[in-house]
Amino acid sequence: MTAPTPFVNSLRTQGEPISLGSPSASVLHLRAQVLEAWDAIRIDADPSASVKSLKELALKKLYPDGSNENEYVVKLHGFEVLDEDAPISSTAATNGSIFVITDRRRRPVE
Repeated sequence: MTAPTPFVNSLRTQGEPISLGSPSASVLHLRAQVLEAWDAIRIDADPSASVKSLKELALKKLYPDGSNENEYVVKLHGFEVLDEDAPISSTAATNGSIFVITDRRRRPVE
């Protein structure tokens, strides 16, 4: 039995959810938001998928022209995820969690 999609995942997102990892019985319904793009996507992730793969997927979808993934950090609940190679299940992510992807270095407002 799969959990229902959390309400937060339907707010200000474009299109259908994108699958991450292999299909499994337990799917996490997540949201990835790239702050500089002012946009978010819904992701149905396999809990064993890495945080790094989530970041790469979000950047590819929201920055199609390409960007250096090493210039961005992933945050969950306001804290940086230090080990991006770790599976999503090893983080504090639950159904409906929002991963924020932002520049590693703060930039001045122009």
